[in-house]
Amino acid sequence: MNALRIVHGAAALAAAASLADVLWTGVADRGVALAFGVLIAVGELTRWSGAQVRQAAPLATAGSLSYALLGPDAGHPTLHDAPQVVTVVLTASLLGGVPHIWCGRPTLDHLARRVLTVGFAAVCFQPLFNRGVFETWSGPAYALLLVALLVLTALCDAVLAAALAHCRTRWPFGPLLREELRGLLGIGSAVCATGAVMALAVAVAGLWALPVFCLPLLLTQLSVRRYAAVRATYRQTIASLARATEIAGCTPAGHARRVAALSLAVGRDLGLIEGELTVLEYAALMHDIGQLSLVDPVPAGATADLPAEEQRRIALLGGAVVRQTGVAAAVAVVVERQADPYREQPVAARIIRAVNAYEEKSRVAGPEGPLRALEELRLGTAGDYAPEVVESLGRVLAQPGAWRRSAPAEGGEREIPHRLTSRPAG
Repeated sequence: MNALRIVHGAAALAAAASLADVLWTGVADRGVALAFGVLIAVGELTRWSGAQVRQAAPLATAGSLSYALLGPDAGHPTLHDAPQVVTVVLTASLLGGVPHIWCGRPTLDHLARRVLTVGFAAVCFQPLFNRGVFETWSGPAYALLLVALLVLTALCDAVLAAALAHCRTRWPFGPLLREELRGLLGIGSAVCATGAVMALAVAVAGLWALPVFCLPLLLTQLSVRRYAAVRATYRQTIASLARATEIAGCTPAGHARRVAALSLAVGRDLGLIEGELTVLEYAALMHDIGQLSLVDPVPAGATADLPAEEQRRIALLGGAVVRQTGVAAAVAVVVERQADPYREQPVAARIIRAVNAYEEKSRVAGPEGPLRALEELRLGTAGDYAPEVVESLGRVLAQPGAWRRSAPAEGGEREIPHRLTSRPAG
């Protein structure tokens, strides 16, 4: 949490110093500041809070970066400096974020990132521009300068986002940073490009260029929202298919969701990236679907203690069912191979096998079930379970608040303990 306090403290210090400077010196180019402030506030009002996305307010971010890198306005030099940029961006973000703050949506990390990244861009550009360093720069050279500064700013924002996520979740920093950097190739690149284009357009055409060049980004934002909605519907469909085993009485209520939630936490701890985590989640939700093909159900759906050949037969049946549903082939492969010897399994199958066994064993062993189940898995690392997965599972369970279940509890569903006290594997 120290890193979290450092980031928030640095943002608060930058905001306070900028506000004090603006109060002392006044606001320069008030019309320009008002226009960009309105743009940023509108972008914040339309911030997407219905899902966890990498760039929830692309319009506000692009407007903030454009104002930070704004040189001339319709050919006339502007006079605002870096403190004014930070003050205008923060004020507009707070005004536009009032509905989100009122509804209790997380906003502090979002504002800290916005202040620090915009402040970085403004400090790199505005002092040199105001001193006339870029007077001889024109055409492609000036555009390349803005693009280079935006790339540096995007890299800084990716590091900040990964650091904040690491502090909040305790997931490994490296995979989080890789995900943020991969995200720069998508909506992140569109935001940076729009910020640069708006700054260049305002320099030539004035503030009338702002609404014109906002339209493509708004359309992109709508497309991303539709894509995310399709993915959410797809996941809900898979979750509904996974519940078929519960409705049929083959597995206890909530078993698939518990296995999926804990598997995701273990996958995060082992450094899996976004695409791998998606396959892991879908396969974990559907890992028991092969039991629907059995004539005689397995008692309580506990497959971990069945003979190896019977486990493989159920896994192959499950893979066949998954293939018929039209789910990605990678998910079917993981379901099919969850009962193979762990040295031959992909990482996702290793995780599901260990987590499924832990959930089944801890469920039937009474109050000491979680501890006994983990110890039993550790004893089985010689041949049944991957040692690195079992140790990761122990780390996840030992950290309070390190993982959260993906869905609220339903009737009859047991909460998995968030803390597990045990001696280290020796």
